[in-house]
Amino acid sequence: MIDLRSDTVTLPTDAMRQAMRDADLGDDSRDGDPTVRRLEEMAARVTGKEAGLLVASGTMANLIALLTHARHGGEVLLDAQGHIMRSELGGVARLAGLFPKAYPSNAGIPDAACLRELIYPKTAKARIATSLISIETSHNDAGGMVPPLACLSDVQDAALNAGVPIHIDGARLFNAAVFLDVPASEIARCGDSVGFCLSKGLSAPVGSVLCGSGAFIERARAYRRMVGGAMRQAGIIAAAGIVALETMVERLADDHLHAGQIARGLCAVAPGLADPKRVQTNIVMVDVSTTGMPADVWIEKLALRGIRAGAWSRTSLRLVTHRHIDAAAVGQAIDVFQLIYRTEVPRWAS
Repeated sequence: MIDLRSDTVTLPTDAMRQAMRDADLGDDSRDGDPTVRRLEEMAARVTGKEAGLLVASGTMANLIALLTHARHGGEVLLDAQGHIMRSELGGVARLAGLFPKAYPSNAGIPDAACLRELIYPKTAKARIATSLISIETSHNDAGGMVPPLACLSDVQDAALNAGVPIHIDGARLFNAAVFLDVPASEIARCGDSVGFCLSKGLSAPVGSVLCGSGAFIERARAYRRMVGGAMRQAGIIAAAGIVALETMVERLADDHLHAGQIARGLCAVAPGLADPKRVQTNIVMVDVSTTGMPADVWIEKLALRGIRAGAWSRTSLRLVTHRHIDAAAVGQAIDVFQLIYRTEVPRWAS
């Protein structure tokens, strides 16, 4: 099977498996784990922050950031289609106790001018104070689009003027950095904290790292324990993460190339299926609304021909490239889409 459901299906490399076997270990929540400390220090360096904190997932990184930044409650400004709003089961309200408020965006790119108008630095008679702003890059729901640095800087200026912190949900931070052709720290500097996943395109088996100031991470460690994220011999996880940061970042460009090839191939099958101009990183959104065949049927027919895809809505699919998807897999995926479009779609469209 060619698995295009997500880059989370990636398996660890042989080097990662060896590093996991050989890792120096300790109790991370007691005296500390030496391999975890090494990963956290490395993550802090590459993001330009003072400290890092290994956590189980990107969702946990976001939740801990929400809790740590907004200790006294308040309102958090979020993209309505961002991962925190769409895919984290309401943790922002139920667990962090914050009031989510959506700011306008286009294809994952915040409207900085409108966002500025939504910030209320102090609680007033009929207004709750803004405690935090969150930005996502690359933007999952927008098909891996990357907000320009100028946009992030504009949002940062607005936040600084109001004294409101920014958290960057950078689950695919390094995909965004590769697309912009800048170090990850150039993106991370636009936020007070940033989280990134080790287990997506970087191919580690599990884990994310939350980075920020030393004081922020010290508080975040307490919140990590509160949400059940304190770990023991976590160096086994961290060892793979170290190899991921050392060896897997530059190759993300291959995933972007393959995603673009898929988008162009699908556009050639039928112009409405995919828009190559909207593919910046490793995600391709496929619009099947004009085929008459719903997304779940597409998934079923693709699977019968060796392609695994994920439904994003009733009328759209999401395809994600990763290190297990090579040029041959790209060609096969396009051929299967073409076959289904020519042989199956007419029955539904009629």
